[in-house]
Amino acid sequence: MRMSYKRPMAMLLATMVAVVSAGSVSTTVNAETTLERLQKAKAEREKTQDAKEDTEDRKESLEITKNSLLGQLSTLNDDLAQVSMNLERIESEISEKELQIQQTEAELEEAIRTQDEQYEGMKQRIKAMYERGGSDSYLDILFSSTSFSDFLNKSDYIDRIHAQDRKMLQQFKKMREHIEETKVRLNEELVDLNGLREEAEAEKSRVAGLVSRTSANVSSYSNQIADAEATINALESMIDEQEQDIAALQKQYEEELAKSRLAAKSKWRDISEVTFEEGDRKLMANIIYCEAGGEPYSGQVAVGAVVINRVLSSVYPNTVVGVVYQNKQFSPVASGRLALALANDSATASCYKAADEAMSGVTNVGQCVYFRTPIPGLEGIRIGGHIFY
Repeated sequence: MRMSYKRPMAMLLATMVAVVSAGSVSTTVNAETTLERLQKAKAEREKTQDAKEDTEDRKESLEITKNSLLGQLSTLNDDLAQVSMNLERIESEISEKELQIQQTEAELEEAIRTQDEQYEGMKQRIKAMYERGGSDSYLDILFSSTSFSDFLNKSDYIDRIHAQDRKMLQQFKKMREHIEETKVRLNEELVDLNGLREEAEAEKSRVAGLVSRTSANVSSYSNQIADAEATINALESMIDEQEQDIAALQKQYEEELAKSRLAAKSKWRDISEVTFEEGDRKLMANIIYCEAGGEPYSGQVAVGAVVINRVLSSVYPNTVVGVVYQNKQFSPVASGRLALALANDSATASCYKAADEAMSGVTNVGQCVYFRTPIPGLEGIRIGGHIFY
């Protein structure tokens, strides 16, 4: 027996619902609304934007550090060039000092040879003057004097010869000592120069190590900057995609708002105008079972009322089959749960009772055509674990 039930006009639908299925967005029952998807997409875009800004800040910090390292590297390269020049100068001085030592050693050998020759010549002259006979002997020279003054002159002449020999020997001795002192001094200076060279080489090695490490750090920061730039580019691409998604969701949301207004203004049939087909009762009971099998009886009636409300609205299909199987509207249809429930006729007695009440025109949710689990900000009629709107 049919029951006639005149329904009052419900308030304007506060929002429309959407579902994410294989990347698509469409209206559905008991799923995310398009507004929620839109808000979530905007929140994700903000997170991506924040991540991009953070990466840009990190890149800027890396560039500052890199520029500082480049300044240090420039200074170190200047220091290395200066140390290298100093080392070259020291090595040049060492080469020059070694050459001076060689020359001094040659001069010393020559001085020793000259001194020995002079000494040997003096000995030969003395020996000749005292030991040999003849006109060049010491006595012959003296006895050949024609007068006492001549004798004194010749004696003085002989003394001058001896004095000259001693003077020359003394000069050669001093020269030899001077050359030996010069050699000692040059060798000491060479030792000092070698010490300076070791210090310069150590300093060059130290600065070269700093240059190498700083260059490696610069290279590392360059790589990090390149990675940051790649990340920024990837985030920018992600933001572009998110902007496209947001635009699509915004368009979808606006379409749903228009549909909501249309639904509010739509024509509503009376339950008496609906002709139910064979199998509608089983279909109703099993969709109620799939959507609200664990809910209190009032919640099961409410789910059945939503289905019937859609049948009565001119916005939706005008049959139970058409409403239940409308594309991507009831998740148990897409998941296969409804087909399994129908195959086994899993609906409980309370689900059949709720179906009978809904099909007779009973409603405890007015003209609500949507339901879902409650979320903050969504207003509607709360029954069990669902909110109807």
